[in-house]
Amino acid sequence: MSAASQLILDLPVRPALGREDFFVAESNATAVAWIDRWPDWPARVAVLVGPPGCGKSHLAQVWRGTSDAVALAPKALGEEATRDLLGDATCCLLDDAEAVAGMVPGVAGKGAAQESSAAEQGLFHLFNLVIERQGFLLMAARQAPARWHLGLADLASRLKTAQILELGAPDDSLMAALFAKLFADRQLRPGKGVIAYLVAHAERSHAAARQLVAEIDRRALGERGGATLPLVRRLLAEQTGSGAEAR
Repeated sequence: MSAASQLILDLPVRPALGREDFFVAESNATAVAWIDRWPDWPARVAVLVGPPGCGKSHLAQVWRGTSDAVALAPKALGEEATRDLLGDATCCLLDDAEAVAGMVPGVAGKGAAQESSAAEQGLFHLFNLVIERQGFLLMAARQAPARWHLGLADLASRLKTAQILELGAPDDSLMAALFAKLFADRQLRPGKGVIAYLVAHAERSHAAARQLVAEIDRRALGERGGATLPLVRRLLAEQTGSGAEAR
């Protein structure tokens, strides 16, 4: 290892997932307001919908902390009895909910048969059990249930009654807050102008922002120079293949 580099330890990052850590912007205000008003919900089932890394899982965990909901994975719904999974709880959180679909969106050809998966059957029973107990079910997904390509008609019908809460594309203020949070999660202090530069030049995606800050952190450790503006410019230039941004 060269003297200019230091050992980089791949330590786990613990993101802050409290309500106070979730930045409210125009793109997510409706969803946040819905979560904040629980249990005063006009519907007992809701679906947070948005692209990868948009904050829906964070917001779902905020609700879980408030409601003391049981968190389930789609795969578990097809492996165990619903009542065993839910126990005595009345509230349930299901992340990556579209994974219950028996077919992957876009794979089925014209006239292709759609068979319901065991997970779809499990979600159908979970939906009914939550309603029976007068509880609440919150799901997070990339797409609304109408686009899940479900094979179980009864489940598709039930999901039509769910409240759909969309988290839209982030604006400048939300991206700035996101970058600040991602740096803070890694206990990394960005140099002057770094966040403004990232907002102006980085891909406008929550998932991409996470990957970018992780790479900045890795480079900063390796070069021992901190998360400086020159480092960020150079990194983005490398990723876009443009030498102009590095100058």
